[in-house]
This record gives sequence, C-alpha cells and structure tokens, in this order.
Amino acid sequence: MEKKALSNKWFLYITEFFAGMSVMAVELGASRLLSPYFSSSQIVWTIIIGTIMIAMALGNVIGGRSADKNPNPDKLYMRLAISAVWIALIPFVGKYIIVGVTLLLAMFVSSNFLVWAAFASCMVIFVFPLLLLGTVTPSLAKYTVSSLDDSGKTVGTLGALNTIGSIIGTFLPTFVTIPAVGTSITFLIFAGILLAISIGYFVIERSRLRTCAVLAVIFIVCCVFSPSNSFAFWDDGVVLEDESIYNYLQVKETEDSVTLSTNVMFGVQSIMMKGDGLTGMYYDYALAAPLLAGVGASDELDMLILGMGTGTYAKQCLSYFPNANIEGVEIDQKISDLAYSHFDLPEQVETTTYDARAYIAADEGSYDVIMVDAYRDVTVPFQMATVEFFTEVREHLNENGVMVMNMNMYSSEANSINEYLSDTVASVFPYVYTVRVPGTTNTELFACTEPDALDRMLAAMSSVDDLELLSVMNDVADNMETYSAGDLILTDDKAPVEMLGMKVIDEIIGNELDYYREIFREQGLGALFE
Repeated sequence: MEKKALSNKWFLYITEFFAGMSVMAVELGASRLLSPYFSSSQIVWTIIIGTIMIAMALGNVIGGRSADKNPNPDKLYMRLAISAVWIALIPFVGKYIIVGVTLLLAMFVSSNFLVWAAFASCMVIFVFPLLLLGTVTPSLAKYTVSSLDDSGKTVGTLGALNTIGSIIGTFLPTFVTIPAVGTSITFLIFAGILLAISIGYFVIERSRLRTCAVLAVIFIVCCVFSPSNSFAFWDDGVVLEDESIYNYLQVKETEDSVTLSTNVMFGVQSIMMKGDGLTGMYYDYALAAPLLAGVGASDELDMLILGMGTGTYAKQCLSYFPNANIEGVEIDQKISDLAYSHFDLPEQVETTTYDARAYIAADEGSYDVIMVDAYRDVTVPFQMATVEFFTEVREHLNENGVMVMNMNMYSSEANSINEYLSDTVASVFPYVYTVRVPGTTNTELFACTEPDALDRMLAAMSSVDDLELLSVMNDVADNMETYSAGDLILTDDKAPVEMLGMKVIDEIIGNELDYYREIFREQGLGALFE
C-alpha cells in the first residue's frame, strides 16, 4: 500500500534537511558534553569526529541494505524516533555514563587514559543514535527516486539539503543555542525536531500511535529533568555552572575562597581568597616579575595580562603594587563578567575581550611586565607557545621589562611540554629563569632582555613591607634557576602542544590512579566506595 507521506517529496526533503542538521548539532553537543571531563583539545575533537564518521558510515551501509530488502518507510521513521529519544536522554544520563566509563577504565588502563576514556564514552553515548541517523540518506534516496530519468536530480537535491542542514547545524548550536540555553537544552531542541517529524509521519499514516505516545512521554520527562542536571553532579560546593562559546564554567565557594574551573576533573583557572592575602598558588610566585623588572612596591607599574581569567593576578598586583596600571585580555566574555560579579575585580582594571595573540599584534603599548597565562583546559593554545608569539611579546616590553609565564604541567619525563616552552622562550629572550612552585605542578618562567634581573629584584625587595609577600619573594630568589636553552623549538608551523600536554596529564593521572588500582587489586571494588 502506498504511503500518504511519500506522495509529497517535500516531507522527505524536510526529513533529510533536519537529519543533516541534527548530526552536526549532536557532534557539537558531544564536544561540550565531553570537554568538562576530558578537555576541548584537538585530540578530543579528533575522537568525536572519528567516532561520528564511524557511526555514519555504518548507518549508510545498514540503511541502504534495509531499504533494498524491505522498502518500508515506517522502519526509517521509527529509527528516527528512537534516535531522537536517545539524543534527548544524553543530557540526562550522559554525564553518569562518562563518569562510570572513566571509573571502569581507571582500574585497567595505565597509559593514554584520557584518550581511551574519551573514546569509550563517545562510543557508548553517540554511536547508536548517529548510526540510526546515518540510515536516513540511503533510505530516502530509495523512496524519492521514482525513475532513472530523474535519479541524479533527486539524489543531488537530497545531498544539497543534507549539506545545507549540516551547515546550519554547525553554526546554530555554537553561536545561538549553547551560549543562550546550554548544552542540555540544545540536545533537547534537535531531538524534539526529529521526534516531531517522526510523529508527524505516523500521524499521517495513522500507525504506531501508541509507540509514538510512549516516546513522547520519555521525551517530556527528559525535558523536565535534564536541564537541571549538573556536570559536577557529585559536588555540593558548586555555586554556578554556565557555558560560553569557549568554555564550561564552574564557580565553587568555600569558607576561604572562590574558584573558577573550566574542567570538572582537574584544574583551577582562577581563585579569590576571601582574606585578600596570598593564594598559596603560582600567582604568588609570579609577583616576583615586577621586582625582577626593578619596580618597587611604591613605583608605577605598567602591566599587561594575556589570559586575564577572573583577575586573580591583577588583584594581587594591585594589593602589593598600588600604583600599577593593569590591562587584561580575556577571550571569553563570560569569564570577564564573572571577574566583576563573583571575584570582586576592581573596575579600574580594564579587560578587553579578544584573542591574546591578535591583541598584542595590534597593540602599540609597552610594559614593565607581561603575564602570559592563557591556558585552555589542560594546555596552552598553540599560537601562544611559539617563537613568533614570544617575539611579539618581547617587542612590547620596556628596557628592563619581564615576561612571566605560568607553565602548569611539570613532568619528570624528558622532552616534556615545559621543556619545549622553555627552549622556545630561550630562543627569543637571552635571559630566562625558572622556579618550581612547591606543592603544585606549576613552574614559573621569567624572561627578559637585560642582565642582572636577580640583582634588580633583590634591590626592589627593600621596598616590600608585607612580611608574607617578602617571605615568598625570598623563596623565589633562593630557588630561581638560570635556564639552559635546548633545541626543542615550537613555531607557528609546528607546535604539537596538545599531544605534549596530554602526555603530562596522562602521567599525572596515572600517578594518582596507582593508589586506587592497588586498593582494587587487593580489596576489590567495594573497598573503593568505603
């Protein structure tokens, strides 16, 4: 019996258009779902794209064979409905699956842990619904081609609509839905569109209405509960979770501090101590930069911060160098807003929302100190790790000016990312010094073009009245080492910072997990929950 819905090709074309749109929306949603746990690095994007291509290829094969064997569009639209409900369930259960898969792999995987955890999570969550969406194009080609005379035109129209839908599905989540309503509702929007098309088909055909009603109820339940589900669902200290074009944002508050993280598993990007004292983190050691430039506590200080975050370093510099003129650059406007709303950054500190590399290339100012702290998740953006970038920084420093850079991934392995960064800086600056921050994985790097920076620091320390700060500065002076340059140079053409960073993160995670693996081997799974 001929299907009523097939009598008008526009219904099939609409199906193809929104299927293509939903594939790209789910792909972008996948990156936002995974990034708070595994980062948003090129490595994670590669895993997502590869997984989705596997699913689509399998879907094309299965859809084509199914359409040839039994060309009944009921099956296609039921697959579409099931895919829609699965996508709607992703924000509701996906976070629990990620954590569960991660904990399971932690017991057995000893190398490349983040890569395997991200790949396994992606396979479990996304392969099935995207495989079903992959069956759409070959099935619709079967239903829309009425004769060989117009087969090329029809298949071309389907391909064009799929591509146009994919283009819109690429831009719409990134620039509209995710910043406006978040990842969870973005999944629900596109799942709702697919489900509406499927239910519309079955209403026209007056078949499987009870099944459609059940799927609709599941979708409504997802709409009610999914948006309120936190990424860090196990943590009671979170006071704000938000998403921007660039980041997942999490603000936590304790009795002593307020912190910003862009990853739920590890890392603190900014901190505000409620007592306005030192942080106990790398920011304290970075306060040596003005002193190395010969700037005393009461002198004027011109400073540029590339990677402002919520202004931790800026606030500290204003506390100990009250005559500081500070400019900040931060690519994420929502983080800049948090600086003033949750982290008490003084209004006198100007923050420009811009890419730091592009900003300094256009900037005509010169500075006593330039702070480089523009980490994205687990590693530095490649364009801010190269000879070309550090050359730009050098050209914006005053005569005794100092660049200070935070390197947050210490490794005992040879040829680590810190060695690459240090060698690259040393190829541009003749004088480079490093100091490890105790109790952390951070190393502070100071670079300048003039000699005797340490002598200038010791002289400027005489103007420091704060005993706590003076103690830290003495530690910096005592432990500062002159860096011997090597030949591990990063350039705009070749800067594999994400692979280097992932190696260090893998080492850090592996060391942490050894303790839990030992408990698991000796006492079993139950002991991990005690």
